[in-house]
Amino acid sequence: MSTIEQDQSLLKGLAENDKKSIETIYRQNYSMIQAFVINNSGSADDARDIFQEAMVVLFEKSKLAEFLLSCQLKTYIYSICRRLWLKRLQQLSKFSSQLESLEETVPVEEEIEEHEKINDDFILMEYAMGKIGEPCKSLLDAYYVKKRNMLEIAGEFGYTNADNAKTQKYKCLVRLKKIFFAQYKNA
Repeated sequence: MSTIEQDQSLLKGLAENDKKSIETIYRQNYSMIQAFVINNSGSADDARDIFQEAMVVLFEKSKLAEFLLSCQLKTYIYSICRRLWLKRLQQLSKFSSQLESLEETVPVEEEIEEHEKINDDFILMEYAMGKIGEPCKSLLDAYYVKKRNMLEIAGEFGYTNADNAKTQKYKCLVRLKKIFFAQYKNA
């Protein structure tokens, strides 16, 4: 079983409150988090608190149907714990000069935030694609995902020529953008 499959299985187990999955997540990740917290002005108790908070976040995320883990579970847990610990340090005003050295040591924060933003946008686009209806959904899929040219699309969808298919694709894109940006503003 690959790492991705193992991680997905553990997430599924976590969502179902499977004791073995939870224990495995703890066993595979806790020592890394404890070392991080202790090496960055924390104690073993702080590490336990931070890891527990991260497990709650992960549990809530794992129950969401739209949640898609796009990195290793270990990386995701680490980023959650890191963010929680930096927030805690900031609240305790311990971090002034330490934050700069942490940014050099662990530069994942910005990438994770950027990834989460992109992931949220993909979820909104997936929603918009679900709302756009047929034949627009299939036409846009054929052009952008399956990389078919307009002549092939015209034949497949029964348009008289490639220009008509292109015009329909444009109309579909306008509808998709309208739905997407309406959701984007509300998100």
